[in-house]
Amino acid sequence: MSKEHDLVVLRRDVPAHGLKAGDVGVVVGVYPEGGLEVEFVNAGGTTLAVLTLSKDELRPMAGSEILHVRAVA
Repeated sequence: MSKEHDLVVLRRDVPAHGLKAGDVGVVVGVYPEGGLEVEFVNAGGTTLAVLTLSKDELRPMAGSEILHVRAVA
């Protein structure tokens, strides 16, 4: 169960916001119905998107994973 400030990994592309499966976001809100508000930012701290997503669209980030950098168009 994700909670606020947890890092989560996107499971699918969201082309409308330039996001790809594997992008990392932070949970900024948890809804009682089960949805999560997730913020995705670039390396400069600029918010790219704040999306309400279902738990099925995300997974927790594992401590054994390494972050990867890619440019956003």
